[in-house]
Amino acid sequence: MKEPLVPVIPMSHTAHIRSHRKPRRSASTIAVRAGVAGGVLSTLAVAGASGAANAAEPVTQTLELPTLTADLASQVAQSADATQQAAANYQLQAERDQAAANAAKQAKSDLADAKQKAAEAKKKAQEAARKAAAERASRNAERTTLSTTASTGSSTSTSTSTATGSAAAVLAFAKAQIGKSYVLGASGPNAWDCSSLVQAAFKQVGISLPRVSQDQSTQGTQVSLSNLQPGDILYWGSAGSAYHVAIYAGDGMFVGAQNPSTGIVEKPLSYDPPTGAVRVL
Repeated sequence: MKEPLVPVIPMSHTAHIRSHRKPRRSASTIAVRAGVAGGVLSTLAVAGASGAANAAEPVTQTLELPTLTADLASQVAQSADATQQAAANYQLQAERDQAAANAAKQAKSDLADAKQKAAEAKKKAQEAARKAAAERASRNAERTTLSTTASTGSSTSTSTSTATGSAAAVLAFAKAQIGKSYVLGASGPNAWDCSSLVQAAFKQVGISLPRVSQDQSTQGTQVSLSNLQPGDILYWGSAGSAYHVAIYAGDGMFVGAQNPSTGIVEKPLSYDPPTGAVRVL
């Protein structure tokens, strides 16, 4: 079989010369190149974004944020401590204020009680002073009467000089002891104290008296110092709490164990005026 004939096209006389124009790029080549460029740009963009992100992350998480967070935490902790301390101070101050208020209230109450007690004590003291003054005035009046009677020798019973009966026996024994010693607690026969002498003298007539002057001052009947008789028991102090006793001898005289310096003596009533007297005969 014969091959078909191909027509021959005559060549231009410039066909062998290279054209100065740039060869045209095909659409496919441009598309490929554009795709490559886009991919490169996308890659660069992604890489840039990733790099930017990676570059920002260490600064935020590693350098800045931990530093800011630690400072903030420290500030918060300090603020919390300060707040707690302030609250404790306020509570302590409140407790102190309350304690001070309670103390002031108690002090006020104690002061009121003290004033009331002081007023009561003052009232009692004034009352006791009035009573004591009245008693002193009464005793002074009695002593004045007794001294006057003894010095003037009036006809009252205090001037009686003669003791009879039991009174004479009591006085005889007491006067027989004059000159002997006074010894506290002694009961004769060579030394006496005031109450032992009185007890021994009345024992001579069968009268038993207590040993001490306090008890002897309450025996028998209380008599006035202006109406004394020989043989009456004189006492110094109050009845029931007397601190000294002696025996009235008549004519304004008494016999007794006076003190360690004088011993047993006979003295006038004016020498040491007694407080009161009792009669047991």
